[in-house]
Amino acid sequence: MSYNDKQFSVYNGNKLKIEIFGASHAPEIGVKVDGFEREKIDPIKLQAFLDRRRAVSTAYSTKRFEPDLVITESGVDGEYLTGEKFKAVIKNTAQRSRDYEKTVKVPRPSHADFVAWSKYGDGFDYRGGGKFSGRLTAPMCIAGGICKQLLEKKGIKISAYISSIGCVKGKSYRDADFAISDLDGISGEFPLLDGDKKELMLDQVKKASSVGDSVGGVIECVVTGVPVGTGEYMFDSLESVISHLVYAVPAVKGIEFGSGFSLSEMFGSSANDAFYYDGDRVKTKTNHNGGINGGMANGMPITFRVAIKPTPSISKEQDTVDMTEKKDVKLSIKGRHDACIVPRAVPVIEAVTAIAIYDNL
Repeated sequence: MSYNDKQFSVYNGNKLKIEIFGASHAPEIGVKVDGFEREKIDPIKLQAFLDRRRAVSTAYSTKRFEPDLVITESGVDGEYLTGEKFKAVIKNTAQRSRDYEKTVKVPRPSHADFVAWSKYGDGFDYRGGGKFSGRLTAPMCIAGGICKQLLEKKGIKISAYISSIGCVKGKSYRDADFAISDLDGISGEFPLLDGDKKELMLDQVKKASSVGDSVGGVIECVVTGVPVGTGEYMFDSLESVISHLVYAVPAVKGIEFGSGFSLSEMFGSSANDAFYYDGDRVKTKTNHNGGINGGMANGMPITFRVAIKPTPSISKEQDTVDMTEKKDVKLSIKGRHDACIVPRAVPVIEAVTAIAIYDNL
């Protein structure tokens, strides 16, 4: 299959089939969804969710500013999903393709350039990363934003926030003093459980950016209200489905649920989440397993952490190769890129989590 033959990426779920199409410098990007039932949604709320992912005038964000207006073409009648195939597009309005003319056969380190060119040959659209670009997370947020609204009607809330940037750590769901009520205070373009670390985190970004570098971080996500038994065992476990969709986000390089890798250092007596009755409801005294047992929700908050790598597009000189001349060369990447993608990735993590939960209820 050639690069151009693969027109879209598809998620085939239990209820939903989602197609993401377009490319970073194409006229438009978009999403098609089969499987939505007739339900009421709030288009203004959906656009507000998309706006959280948009580039803004800050130290960490790209200077490629796009309005990212959601244009629905089918599957919506006023404020209602019709139950027919949903389709929405976002117009690309701020492309600057000339920035990528020198990287056609000079792959950017840690980007998809080399593997895409090796697989698809000259048909690969290198501009802005083409179909591999983080730009394609915008249509993900359309599908996920709708799922998020539909879940909220069922009492299911998804909240993601920045846990760390670089070596600066903020408050976490793992902290002893964490309470679900802490989630009520997170908002805005730089969501934190505790805003005291914001300036220190921004300093990390500014220092990296000042020398042409970038920095990564960790996003945490907490999901409340998921009914007991949601999910399946083995291949269709809730961890598997969430992880599958989380890894569709290009910058993600790791995920761990609950206490994650820290469980490997515990005794079973400490790692086990003891059950108890709270009235008629069974709860656990701790939540080291992140609200999931045997691949299914146990009624406690579902918690997980996602590692976001530093943006690979940096102006600092790097080693790479010239695939035409077949020699080693140096590369300094030009263009408009995020010094830290973490803040803009927060709503994307919420979006893919919403798709995973909605599709498995």
